[in-house]
Formats: sequence, structure tokens, C-alpha cells
Amino acid sequence: MFELVQSGGWLMIPILLCSMIAFAIIVERFWSLQKRKICPDDLVAQIWKLEKQKLLNPGEISRLREESPLGKILAAGLVNLRHEREVMKESIEETGRQVVNELERYLNTLGTIASITPLLGLLGTVIGMIKVFAAITTAGVGDPAVLAGGISEALITTATGLSVAIPSLIFYRHFRGKVEGLVCIMEAESIKMVEVLHGARESEERSRI
Repeated sequence: MFELVQSGGWLMIPILLCSMIAFAIIVERFWSLQKRKICPDDLVAQIWKLEKQKLLNPGEISRLREESPLGKILAAGLVNLRHEREVMKESIEETGRQVVNELERYLNTLGTIASITPLLGLLGTVIGMIKVFAAITTAGVGDPAVLAGGISEALITTATGLSVAIPSLIFYRHFRGKVEGLVCIMEAESIKMVEVLHGARESEERSRI
């Protein structure tokens, strides 16, 4: 590894640092963006059951808020359950924006790495070619060993930059798509909860009249 860095020149250091950061982000996002952690199954059904049993108290809402991002969104609506439907939806949307921002954490960094590592590799190529032409100017083209260092530096930095950028871009797109899918699920679950609970509340009010 040290020989590779030495052959590629000093630009190999930021490229390798980018690769380590990208790897850490990919592992962390794979762990954090699991569907079972973000959108637990049957959460709306559990809320409906608690509401029917008159057990939907502040303690249950607080527990729901801490358990998952979807729970945090639904809890924002439950706090305003006794208000108008529009107020409930507005609180859900406001909290939803915060949750989406948390789900997209580090993705901009991963996208930036996917963009800059090929440029770092290209810069290494330019520097390597400058060294080649400088060697030609001073020593001519008769000795290939004189030119090998610059050519090696140009090729190694380009290849390393692309090797980091390609998987970074693939996982960036993958996680973006995953977040969008999770957001769609959370939106659907939130609307379902509002319709179920508000519909039930309106039915109860009509029955009292």
C-alpha cells in the first residue's frame, strides 16, 4: 500500500482519505436505513388499538416518538389529535421534513466524494504528465526509465480516483432511492393514521349528537 501511495504521488493521500470516509458512510447508512428501524410494521394499527382502549396517553405518545422516525412523525400528529385535521397534518409535515433531513444525513458528503475523486485523479494525471514533459525537456526521450515515474503517477492516481468514485456514486444513488421509498411509506402511514383517527373521532361526535 505504501508503495502504491508513493508511486501515485501526494494526491493519493486525499483520494485514500475520501475512500475511507465513503466506506464509513456506506456502512453507517446501510445500518441506519433499515426499513424495520425506520417504518415498523403495523404501527398505525397499534395506535388505533391504543385509542380504542383509551390508552393513548402522553406517556405512550412519548414512547412512540422515541422508537422510530415513523413513530416520531405519527407522535407529532397525535399531540394535535383533538385539533382540526389540517392542524394535525401541518404538524406531521413539519416533523416529517426534519425526519427526512435526518434520513439524508451524510448523503451529500458521499455525493461530493463521488464528484471530487475523479477530479483529484485527473489532477494527478496532469501533474504526472507535467513531470513527463519536464523529464523529456531535460533528459530527452532516449531513457524510458526517466519517463516511467511521471507516467506511473498519472495512471495510478486516475485509476484510484475512479475506483473510489464509481462505488461512491452507486451507493449514493442507492441510498437516495431508499430514502425516497421510505418517505413514501411514511407519508402513506401518516395519512392513514389521520384518516382513521379523525374519522373515528368525527363518528363519535356525530353519535353523541
